[in-house]
Amino acid sequence: MPRRTQGEQEDFEMPGAITETDVLIVGGGPVGLTARALLERWGVRVLLVEKHRELSPFPRSRLVNVRSMEIFRQLGLAARITTAAFAPEYGRIRFRDTLHDRDFATAAMVGVNAPVPESPVVGVLTSQDRLEPALLAAADAQVRFGAELIDLAEDADSVVALLVDRHSGDETRVRARYVLAADGANSTVRQLLGIATTGPGSLGGVTTVVFDADLNRWCAQQPAGVYFTAHGSFLPLYPEGGWAWFAPTPEDPARADWRGLVSRALGPGAEAGVEVLRVQHWVMNAFVAERFRHGRILLVGDAVHAIPIIGGLGMNAGVADVHNLCWKLAGVLHGWAGPGLLETYETERQPVAHQTLRQAVANTQLLLQVQNRRRDQLQTGEAAPARIELPWSEEYFAQLGLVLGVSYHSDAVLSDNATPPEPSDSSTNYVPTTEPGHRMPHLWLTPNSSTLDTFGEWFTLLAPDPAHWKQQTTATPTWPLHIEPLPHEYLDLCGLHLHGALLVRPDGHIAARWRDRPPSDATLGHALTTLTHSTRP
Repeated sequence: MPRRTQGEQEDFEMPGAITETDVLIVGGGPVGLTARALLERWGVRVLLVEKHRELSPFPRSRLVNVRSMEIFRQLGLAARITTAAFAPEYGRIRFRDTLHDRDFATAAMVGVNAPVPESPVVGVLTSQDRLEPALLAAADAQVRFGAELIDLAEDADSVVALLVDRHSGDETRVRARYVLAADGANSTVRQLLGIATTGPGSLGGVTTVVFDADLNRWCAQQPAGVYFTAHGSFLPLYPEGGWAWFAPTPEDPARADWRGLVSRALGPGAEAGVEVLRVQHWVMNAFVAERFRHGRILLVGDAVHAIPIIGGLGMNAGVADVHNLCWKLAGVLHGWAGPGLLETYETERQPVAHQTLRQAVANTQLLLQVQNRRRDQLQTGEAAPARIELPWSEEYFAQLGLVLGVSYHSDAVLSDNATPPEPSDSSTNYVPTTEPGHRMPHLWLTPNSSTLDTFGEWFTLLAPDPAHWKQQTTATPTWPLHIEPLPHEYLDLCGLHLHGALLVRPDGHIAARWRDRPPSDATLGHALTTLTHSTRP
């Protein structure tokens, strides 16, 4: 975005009073709301603006994966989200010719249908319109609905945003030290900044039809989160009822008979009493932005990576974005980190976005492979077998490694190897490791407390011999830092000797590992100074 001249800047700011805040969040979806809750925990002044007059009434994203639930557990929200979600047996996909036919293939969503030993939580299926109210209630920071951002002006110390009230037409201005853009795949902020994207782009129009119907006789005994059919996908919306149908948008949607289309998609003689409640047309996009940052403006979620819906990776990637970014913003705003730390956001998250996009495209290809194989069987007239072997393992599209195995390589990680390992492009398997850059593995400290529960608005030093590191921590008053004892039974698993330690960032990723005693009394302070780009000793 071109910088305005001084006269233009003054004209831009002249009318009316200007609201001041530390961080302006643009966009009130799950990603923006999660950022609001995280930043408030850090004591950062936040204002969130959302152009719509209320939270979205549409189900949209539905899968909250294990990693996102770990983040929501940290915010104290996991129990509330789980209570409103489907039971674990819905963590499954089913393939059918029509909804009232029998399955010809099925697969479990690993980490959703049952606990996994690698995490203290279980992912859930819940519609976005159930998730967003929980996230909204998780913080008290101000939210303005019906306020649309229409322009931005950036200077050396702040960003001034021009907002318009979509009801009254009144214009207001907000001056923020940083702007966090979570305004979706058609991001106004990204367009104002002129940031280009790479990737396939639009994959076609999709229509979501929300409807009521009595489908229990076909689904009650075989629950699933998604039923893939040759006539679109059917998704149960809420534990108490409600359905959605996803299908390509027809050529003339304004004249479409949605009740008739859904009824026909259910199959001959379904007679389910379809009642259409809402219809939404949208475009499935697939891209990654070329930049995640422009000066004091940072983009997150769909604004920088639009991910096809197959596999439920998009919203979860956005939640991981802000979990990575918010502690860095807080450090810069509170003064214990230098501005250079913000550069590591793009360095760390952009490769993950590309990997996530590749995985989502692969998911789509695998799904089409199943459906094409079934269609070929039916068209050739051969006797269709009761089952089709799926072209992937029991892992849900083989993505658990991508969900839990993300590794960061940046100036916010101190490698303990002479040559940092190359980032893995495999998302098939997750192998827990304490290699710097990786998420700290889940290890039970007590029957109800995980290593992941020791992380929060601070750095965490996990040490088998905490007393040996006490003098290190007393010499580091600049940074928020907690020391936690690590049971000796985990020494080998963590690659540590008795006097070693792991330094874990607030986002749960390992920043540094000392296998044995620290080289000097200044080891920890030097590491924190380096990791946070701090100018303070």
